Amino acid sequence: MLTIMTDDKKKDIPIASQVGADDPHLKPDQTAQAHVNPGMAGGGFAAPVTGADRVYEAIYQAVLEHRLSPGERLREEELAQQFNVSRTLVRQALQRLAQDQVIELLHNRGARVPVPSMEDATTVFEARRVVECEVAKRLAGRLTESQLQELLHLAESEAEADRLGHRAQAIRLSGEFHQALARMHGNPVFTRWLTGLLPTTSLLMARFKLEGGQVCVAHRHIDLVFALQKSASVAGAEMRKHLHELEQSLTTVPLPRRQLRDVFQAYRDDTTEL
Repeated sequence: MLTIMTDDKKKDIPIASQVGADDPHLKPDQTAQAHVNPGMAGGGFAAPVTGADRVYEAIYQAVLEHRLSPGERLREEELAQQFNVSRTLVRQALQRLAQDQVIELLHNRGARVPVPSMEDATTVFEARRVVECEVAKRLAGRLTESQLQELLHLAESEAEADRLGHRAQAIRLSGEFHQALARMHGNPVFTRWLTGLLPTTSLLMARFKLEGGQVCVAHRHIDLVFALQKSASVAGAEMRKHLHELEQSLTTVPLPRRQLRDVFQAYRDDTTEL
């Protein structure tokens, strides 16, 4: 039995000790597979092993956490100085990011963060509903205690980060919650698709969502954990409701862009070029 506190209410979640262990689609005790490229399976980033990896990780996370704004330019020379690497390594990272649709490479104009439209929102959320509602239905009633503990920890940590005003951390934890569900499903293709959709979702929220609102509402994530203890239809419906609320929270008028600032300070170090 898990007990959590949310909005002055105590909730208990009964947990089966081991359900669905023989389901080939589920890997109950699978741990997060660290990665640098979102095209790989897993959720979250391992310590980069090359300078290009380090640049890739920093830009991916900066887009995800709203520290880079839609339309913001990414200049090779400036990035090379920020990360103490050559422009060749920066170019390699930018090419990989463009392949994963995290940034855009414009002919004779360099790289920039994409500027998604409301039409993009329709396609992105449609894709997320296809993937994540299927994930929720497959996981319903099959999660282990350790998996539920992980999901609740992410949701509660996200709520605490938001309460303290740590917006970037709350956004990161929100993404990790959704990635964790895909990872628990065990299908690496679903995980790869979702990881590729998250940056565009984050850019849509940065551009069209009113200031002060969470990218995902943490209590909705807790509701999802409860729904995952029930039937496939209940879990799928709760995920669909959650994604619908996110999509409906977008405004029709783009919000003002923020001023360019140093978003990569956390990734600076004094190491030599790798």
